[in-house]
Amino acid sequence: MVTVLLVDDHAVVREGYRRLLERDAKIQVVGEAANSAQACERAVSLDPEVVVMDIALPGVSGIEAMRRILARRPQQCVLMFSMHDDAIFPSRALEAGARGYVSKASAPEVLVDAISAVARGERYLSPDVQKVMAHHDSSQAKSLVNSLTAREFEVLRLLARGDTVKRIGEKLGLSEKTVANHQSAIREKLGARNGVQLARVAAELGLQL
Repeated sequence: MVTVLLVDDHAVVREGYRRLLERDAKIQVVGEAANSAQACERAVSLDPEVVVMDIALPGVSGIEAMRRILARRPQQCVLMFSMHDDAIFPSRALEAGARGYVSKASAPEVLVDAISAVARGERYLSPDVQKVMAHHDSSQAKSLVNSLTAREFEVLRLLARGDTVKRIGEKLGLSEKTVANHQSAIREKLGARNGVQLARVAAELGLQL
């Protein structure tokens, strides 16, 4: 029996995937979480074998939430399950410690197979994500964004969503000065002289979704 924690900010989505997964006798959903704070707390209290984590969570992203979980539970198995199938997101998720990545466009049985695979210690990418990563767009913007640190990437994602420096600091537990320094470093690395140019790069990367 593989125990699973479902993390998604939409209750209807969680309910649908719970029903899907529990049709398999070898999977048990032991809990749900709607945001990163709940995910971190329940990963510890429920001790699931696999955390199925969406990227688009309120506040910090699922990638950041995963990073926080792994800081407390280095052996935790996390499977990212997201609408984002552009290569930059799977790449960042895997670099941050995800055991697998499945797009929400996948057939239902793909998620079941992915959970079983990562629980066995294997890495798993859904077929569509494999295809995208195999033909990774080497555009200038995507090449440049690879130079960002994990923290800078998270700050860029929040900036792209319209968060202020103050709000980003509150979400990430950083001072406004530190966030501003990250913002300056991001602009320098991406060659963006102002917020408009930064927003254009973010749009090219799909970070505003």
